Amino acid sequence: MATHVDVDSVMAAIVGAAGLEPTLAAAQAGKKILLANKEVLVMAGELFMHAVRESGAILLPVDSEHNAIFQSLPPDFSRGLSQCGVRRILLTASGGPFRNTPLGALYDVTPEAACAHPNWVMGRKISVDSASMMNKGLEVIEAHWLFACPPEQIQVVVHPQSVIHSLVEYADGSVLAQLGNPDMRTPIAYALAYPERIDAGVPPLDLFQIARLDFEAPDFARFPCLQLAYAALAEGGTAPAILNAANEMAVAAFLERRLSFLGIPRLIEATLKALPAGPEGSLADVLLADAEARRIAERFVSDFAIA
Repeated sequence: MATHVDVDSVMAAIVGAAGLEPTLAAAQAGKKILLANKEVLVMAGELFMHAVRESGAILLPVDSEHNAIFQSLPPDFSRGLSQCGVRRILLTASGGPFRNTPLGALYDVTPEAACAHPNWVMGRKISVDSASMMNKGLEVIEAHWLFACPPEQIQVVVHPQSVIHSLVEYADGSVLAQLGNPDMRTPIAYALAYPERIDAGVPPLDLFQIARLDFEAPDFARFPCLQLAYAALAEGGTAPAILNAANEMAVAAFLERRLSFLGIPRLIEATLKALPAGPEGSLADVLLADAEARRIAERFVSDFAIA
């Protein structure tokens, strides 16, 4: 039987803040949105989810972790996670290339080393975010808005094999997980064909070859960007937009060799302290906070060039 793929679907995959306005426009137009741009929800989660509800848009997450959570939740989760018996969301992270690197060696990290992800083939910006675990911090904020889940019920779990893409824990003690080879074709195919399933061209998972699955708690001292993201989410308003803008500026400066790897979280923290968060009242408020954060972050680059 042929599978129907909706031609009215929109794949939102523009990297960074540049994807905010076109993706918001798609939500306001009531499109079926395959969301691969986490920054849209990080910057303007309240505005974006309001647009989705008002227009009747269909929102399907493409990030492997959020796609896994979506698959592991009951179909009616929109009525409230607690009403569905969900206790918490377990968001997996590979730990990136520096999970076991001595802290002293992080002073000399190069862009090439930061972009060498052990499991996934990604763009340079996302690869650096994974190395600093800011990518996981942004995903925590994204999960909060996608699934209406309080931050204290979102737990990051370091899982080096990247086979379990995320899990959902239920009140009865059950934990449902979505497993698969680390290949983005799987979540993309799932979103394209939803609610059906199609062949994504991904080899089946060989559990005997994998043999073991490891899990660790995240080290916030090693990955301060993750803690900064949780703090920005707790503060609310435009704080996540400021966090995202500062991170984009920091990563760009690092890739241009104007900022050290350890300078990334320091620049982000300094920007957050220098620019008080305001309410996320409108798109204009978000864009103003984004622009001001970029201006301040660029000013701080030279201060953190040597970590």
